[in-house]
Amino acid sequence: MSRTEGTHDAGSTGPGTPADPLEPGAVGHGTPLLTVRGLHKSFGDNHVLRGIDLDVRRGQVTALIGPSGSGKTTLLRSLNGLAVPDAGTIVAEGVPGRRLALDFSRKVTDREKFALRDLSAMVFQQHNLFPHRTVLQNVVEGPVQVQRERRADAVERALVLLDRVGLAGKRDAYPHELSGGQQQRVGIVRALALRPELLLFDEPTSALDPELVGEVLTVMKELADEGWTMVVVTHELQFARAVADEVLFLDEGVVVERGDPARMFLEPAQERTRQFLRRLLHPLE
Repeated sequence: MSRTEGTHDAGSTGPGTPADPLEPGAVGHGTPLLTVRGLHKSFGDNHVLRGIDLDVRRGQVTALIGPSGSGKTTLLRSLNGLAVPDAGTIVAEGVPGRRLALDFSRKVTDREKFALRDLSAMVFQQHNLFPHRTVLQNVVEGPVQVQRERRADAVERALVLLDRVGLAGKRDAYPHELSGGQQQRVGIVRALALRPELLLFDEPTSALDPELVGEVLTVMKELADEGWTMVVVTHELQFARAVADEVLFLDEGVVVERGDPARMFLEPAQERTRQFLRRLLHPLE
């Protein structure tokens, strides 16, 4: 059985159900969630994205790899409206019966950006936890303040989520009392608490000491195995090979190569991909 086979059941509940907050949505495994076509984005004279196409399918993991400055983070931020492309389209199928189409060749309204953002939650490089709030307060902030959820319900789900990632005993701790790996796991819980359809990870292990990387990648692999839809910007190539359904190699704002990770890492078709992988996998050669 593949990683994504059998992860969904017609009678399972959505991610917001208090009985199982880590159960992803059951609807339409493998069907399109986001369809991205021809994305362009410039910052001044720097043309960061140059016509990017991307299909994000439910229950699958997409890994974005490439050198620094290749456009990976800008693409990721475009998927939830934190960055607004200059041209191209993003079509979000969302929940059944709700379709959102954004055409960036015209002015996109704040309402459209917020609607796109509602589909996803992001885990950042630097954790971005509120330093003056406890772990539990950090996790319930979004559901209560943004989604107007009852605090009691948000707390109930937060405690279950914290327990699932091994941090139930840290509910009253402050971020400075946690290791970097623990802070990043709180960041993942905070994203899950919003009950998103899509999880976005922006190099979630890049700011961690090497010995702490594994605990974060373990949580991410568990989420992938449970069928969560994920787009991950990462330099952890072994993780991408083991977990991703599709890998995109970006360089200078274009997709140089895309495909099945086992094939790409073993026999990349493009010389630029081979150079990049050789440099990362065999740095001393």
